[in-house]
Amino acid sequence: MSSLFAPLKLRDLEILNRVWMAPMCMYSAAAEGPDVGVPNDFHMAHLATRAAGGAGLVMVEATGVRPDGRISQWDLGLWNDRQQESFVRVAAAIRSHGAVPAIQLAHAGRKASVDKPWISDGYLGEADGGWPAVGPSPEPFQGLSPPAELSIEEINQLVNDFAESAKRAAKAGFDVVEIHGAHGYLIHSFLSPVSNHRTDGYGGSFENRMRFALEVVDAVRGVWPEDLPVFFRTSATDWLSENDDDPREGWTGEDTVRLAKELQAHGVDFLDVSTGGIVRDAKIPAGPNYQVPFAAQARDQAGIPTSAVGLITDAHQAQEILSGGQADAIFLGRELLRNPYWPQHAAQALGLDLQWPAQYGYAVQRRKH
Repeated sequence: MSSLFAPLKLRDLEILNRVWMAPMCMYSAAAEGPDVGVPNDFHMAHLATRAAGGAGLVMVEATGVRPDGRISQWDLGLWNDRQQESFVRVAAAIRSHGAVPAIQLAHAGRKASVDKPWISDGYLGEADGGWPAVGPSPEPFQGLSPPAELSIEEINQLVNDFAESAKRAAKAGFDVVEIHGAHGYLIHSFLSPVSNHRTDGYGGSFENRMRFALEVVDAVRGVWPEDLPVFFRTSATDWLSENDDDPREGWTGEDTVRLAKELQAHGVDFLDVSTGGIVRDAKIPAGPNYQVPFAAQARDQAGIPTSAVGLITDAHQAQEILSGGQADAIFLGRELLRNPYWPQHAAQALGLDLQWPAQYGYAVQRRKH
């Protein structure tokens, strides 16, 4: 059995293979009216197609835990009954093809209230349907509006918001919940010294900057079914310490290892390893496998299962990452947009046969004769 198509068990959940669909924002929900944040026919087709294509796990894009937690006004949300009921159909469609339905819960923090990226990357004010951004400190993401510094009471409410959305995700039928702690969004902006300049119990020392992330994890783990796993997505580095010409102190791979150990102690089962996002001008040496060493570092030094992501496009490349012990699963993003049936084609390239949906398998077999 190829390691790429071997099952993976996390708590009581068995995932059929290690080819997973990464959460990718589609900016396609209604921006106003009763269906704000509600998944629609586009999301159904988008997600179910990748499940039919053979992905072992399909992760719904960053889903706001409250209205002002969305990246844009067109993002998905999970803070009311209508959204929850609509996600029931999405989770069931993913599961019907043998894939595990997963959802990423997020708050965009200081990077919230922006336009659709194919239109602009700018902040949208309240006159354009946007809202004020918030963060650990009034330190703006480059080019966006300065966020309002969160009070202790507001931080406590946000912790509760993550827990309430996790409850709704479980009721909607998801088997995995992922906490978004990466890409410069709210949790990551508490972790990184670039964006966290607080002097209270949520800023300054590493332990203080980590406090909000662990409180969210504890709250989510406390309401999530004990037999199902919790994931955490991290930006393993801000890509500042790797650049000798950049004097800014950022989050590092070593910090990620320290965080991963704490996350595991607080009930996180899997670390989804990405990088970057805290500043626009970081020098990122992007190339094939450029984020894989960080997944390998956390896996080796913290002893937590990890995934690799980023410019992984070839079946043999993905297989080598897993067989070499650098990660436990592969999250595919743009490659699954280009080819929803990448897992099927990867299996063929590795000399294996996946189980096609019966309707497709019949046609495939007929073509062979």
